[in-house]
Amino acid sequence: MQLTLDIPEQFVQGQNQSQISQQIKLYAGLLMFQSGQLSRGAVCEFAEVDIYDFLVACKKHGISSINTSADAIEDDILRFKQRHYS
Repeated sequence: MQLTLDIPEQFVQGQNQSQISQQIKLYAGLLMFQSGQLSRGAVCEFAEVDIYDFLVACKKHGISSINTSADAIEDDILRFKQRHYS
């Protein structure tokens, strides 16, 4: 799905469209993770970042990345294997 946003220029100076898009997807993913809507792996897939960038973003924004069920961790491992060993 493609989504179009009108963002005033004063909020995006010095950034190109790709950088802004990446940042918005990461922030949206972090919010959905924090509210329990997405797992860590799903955020990485949604925001197109690796787990390390996700963990750095969580730390930077004060979001706990450890409060995860065993099932969610298993899902993350399966996603990682599928993306990196397929």
